[in-house]
Amino acid sequence: MRYYGLNTAVSDERCNLVEPLKINNGKPSIPVFNEQTIPSLLTSKYPENFKNKNDTRLRIFSGTANPTLSQEIACYMGLELGKINIKRFADGEIYVQLKESVRGCDVYLVQPTSPPANENLMELLIMIDACRRASAKNITAVIPYFGYARADRKTQGRESIAAKLVANLITQAGANRVLACDLHSGQSMGYFDIPVDHVHGQPVILDYLASKTVSSGDLVVVSPDVGGVARARAFAKKLSDAPLAIVDKRRHGHNVAEVMNLIGDVKGKVAVMVDDMIDTAGTIAKGAELLHQEGAREVYACSTHAVFSPPAIERLSSGLFQEVIITNTIPVMEQNYFPQLTVLSVANLLGETIWRVHDDCSVSSIFQ
Repeated sequence: MRYYGLNTAVSDERCNLVEPLKINNGKPSIPVFNEQTIPSLLTSKYPENFKNKNDTRLRIFSGTANPTLSQEIACYMGLELGKINIKRFADGEIYVQLKESVRGCDVYLVQPTSPPANENLMELLIMIDACRRASAKNITAVIPYFGYARADRKTQGRESIAAKLVANLITQAGANRVLACDLHSGQSMGYFDIPVDHVHGQPVILDYLASKTVSSGDLVVVSPDVGGVARARAFAKKLSDAPLAIVDKRRHGHNVAEVMNLIGDVKGKVAVMVDDMIDTAGTIAKGAELLHQEGAREVYACSTHAVFSPPAIERLSSGLFQEVIITNTIPVMEQNYFPQLTVLSVANLLGETIWRVHDDCSVSSIFQ
């Protein structure tokens, strides 16, 4: 398992580690790369004097869902995380108290609604309410992973649209803006009645893949289902305009998928499967089996969100994949590490976006 944390990205050439990657007590340490290897994506496009790192009006608070990512974001921005007290009562109720004044401040609350989704969502809502009642000027919910995003439409009668309900809850709690990473579908942005800044983790993964010594002519980008074709096509265009293949599947139930056939040619090629999330890994594992049957030389799995519900780890570590590349929008528990896993940090991406929102600058230009 490899972890690429703060300021540890790759460029067009292989990065040279200042120190070898060491594993202590089963936990991956963060490798340190030479400064010249850090790509422009993860380094600020602003002049140093443009950012006021002593800006007392910008505050970042972390929930309990992903404190490591929150700390990395604050470190990139040259700020300290705000002091906050979050605890659970004996009956499971959540208590939140800000330990410093936020009156008139631009507040950013970092809290993915990852598993346990209901706990983390409720914690976020109470954090927003605490900031609103403390007279914060602006409250931005930074949600690296937006839970319930898959419940974005009715596919059968008498179903709920939970994504819209969650959007209403966040808005009514008092958030003024949402910053989300790789929503399951773009239409979820329309469920909010407040501004939504939608950033993508693809550039972080593309930067990493650029370090691989694989000829562009040997690459093929694979969408694990028809619904992800637009995502895979955009990824392929940025990956040396690689050809595209599509796995056709039919789903018989929630978290149950059956692969039917492959559209495209992968024989003798390095297949890069791209999806927004890996939950039980049923879709991507069955797709990998099909790719190997069709003659793919190697198969890589790339995903922004690692939900990793059982039996995902067994499927991903079974030997089907040369490498499984994810980001740290959701923390990966130590017992879920396996040799093929690579974790890339989106802290710089989110930190840069927060600076631009705070300074009223363009966010979309980050990806240009």
